[in-house]
Amino acid sequence: MDPAIIALAFGAIFVVELPDKTFLATLVLATKYRPILVWIGVCAAFFVQTVVAVALGHAASFLPATLVGWLAAALFLFGAIVLFREGRSHQQDDGEEFAEKAKPATGFKAVLASFLVLFVAEWGDLSQLLTMSLVAKYEEPIAVFIGAFAALATVSGLAVLAGRALMKRVSLHILHYVGAAICALLFALTVWELVA
Repeated sequence: MDPAIIALAFGAIFVVELPDKTFLATLVLATKYRPILVWIGVCAAFFVQTVVAVALGHAASFLPATLVGWLAAALFLFGAIVLFREGRSHQQDDGEEFAEKAKPATGFKAVLASFLVLFVAEWGDLSQLLTMSLVAKYEEPIAVFIGAFAALATVSGLAVLAGRALMKRVSLHILHYVGAAICALLFALTVWELVA
């Protein structure tokens, strides 16, 4: 297991998820329910999502290396474009549509509500596609899983603990631009490896 791949996966997923609807939905859920219960439910959803993304990425690694490389490059480019466009349009989704799906609850019901909201919101999300791409590219499923899941758990922890303060200090569009730059860099590095 390569620590550099863990760090790469953590950094890429962290920056992509910080300006995402997931952060905002978690923040809103934490204002309705006990924060620790929200975090447990959200992390459980992220765990399942990451396992699925890693499994799909690992399955893709059995395809020809050149094909996987170009598919990964395309996904990185797609991620850069999506994040750049979101940053440019200054979309300020406050996550309310996710919080409205959850009814007031305590204990297990709050955990389950948080799990379901994030589980549904994350399918086909950029972080899931990026996780698949990293596994397919580096063929280090465990390292990517550790890095990706740690990043998702950290972002949701930040949303629960300090989300409102962070959003007052850092503009959402700046976070989108940073995420776009990281995806663009991963795209360029992948293409460089394919043509060099």
